[in-house]
Amino acid sequence: MSTGFSSAHSGGVTILLDAGEASILRSLVAQVLGLVEPGATGEDPLERALGIGSAKVPSDPVLARLFPSAYADDDEASAEFRRYTEATLREGKRADAETLLETAEQGKVELTPEQAQAWLRALNDVRLALGVRLEVTEEVHEELAEMTEDDPRYPAYVTYDWLTYLQDTLVRALW
Repeated sequence: MSTGFSSAHSGGVTILLDAGEASILRSLVAQVLGLVEPGATGEDPLERALGIGSAKVPSDPVLARLFPSAYADDDEASAEFRRYTEATLREGKRADAETLLETAEQGKVELTPEQAQAWLRALNDVRLALGVRLEVTEEVHEELAEMTEDDPRYPAYVTYDWLTYLQDTLVRALW
């Protein structure tokens, strides 16, 4: 198992991934990449050309978590904000995921500071998506400690915990 990220002399970071770890990361990130494909644009040709999207809150709970409402108590302002920003946010999430997919390989992975930031954002998106699907709460560590290995949820919770570890070591290596 990986020992996490460490700082590199170049200002970037490194990590040593085994084949299984690289495969799991690539698979999870590819799934998120599929979720954040370009959203629906408006029916007006000018809106489509400008990338102005839908004002609707996504019905998928994962997408609603990845693209939360900007104003908790103002649906109209949130809709307007979503309409003008979601396309750009989706584009950024796709770019981060693609960076991780291009660089996650078995063996020593060396990332520039920019690539490391993209990994950090992509790992966060994967953790958010998996956390929503697992209905993770703040008691996740207690739940995992009490879970037996034959619990059908165990592999997913261990994966979530591993992603948390990777994200933590990446943050520490960057600072």
